Amino acid sequence: MLDDVDMDYAVDGALWGVFFHNGQVCSAGTRLIVQRPILDEFLAELTKRTEDIKVGPALDPTSDEGPIVSKTQLETVERYVDIGRNEGADVLTGGERAVVDGHEGGFYYRPTILGNVKSDMRVAQEEIFGPVLVVMPFGEESEAVRLANDSIYGLAGGVWSSDNARAIKVAEQVRTGTVWINDYHMINPRYPFGGYKQSGIGREHGEIGFNEYRQVKHIHVDMGGPSRERHPWWDLTVPKRTGA
Repeated sequence: MLDDVDMDYAVDGALWGVFFHNGQVCSAGTRLIVQRPILDEFLAELTKRTEDIKVGPALDPTSDEGPIVSKTQLETVERYVDIGRNEGADVLTGGERAVVDGHEGGFYYRPTILGNVKSDMRVAQEEIFGPVLVVMPFGEESEAVRLANDSIYGLAGGVWSSDNARAIKVAEQVRTGTVWINDYHMINPRYPFGGYKQSGIGREHGEIGFNEYRQVKHIHVDMGGPSRERHPWWDLTVPKRTGA
């Protein structure tokens, strides 16, 4: 989040990026890097809107978030939030199971924001795969790029700014297979999708995606035919010596 963002639009984008499908998405925007001049205002609004998210049964049309996929994954999310606390992160909201009337014992977890996070913390380096957002501040754009690239993963990321040229300059330096600008989770079947580093080496979608189903073949045809002067193969590759 660069310091010239449209605040209302960018906060909604951050929420969508991390809490879509409860954060159980390979490209979830779980690390939020915010420029310091807007950090306090951004976090205040982000926290407020996060607390308005209604957790409930997935089949209830009034629910904003459903349950975690399994008991094992719910316990994994809880464990990571505890790890974050022990590492020194602040729980700005959430950080506990959600109580849903009529569904006691369900695998529900409150959307969670962790502040005061450093890039070397486990909650910033490892994949939680749940509704947990970690927030890190930055000063200059070069620091934002460094923080964004400080990961073994590189599937997707986003840059938010009111200046597209500025955003593109940052996006070009981010080592992920996809970078959305002022948007997130928008998969277009015309364009390739895939990761860098430990997020994979293949691509799906688009013309490039078809290459995953192809094998390359090289065919050579001698267009000179029998009339062309022939030479031993070594005459074609080894330079002839001259002089004494």
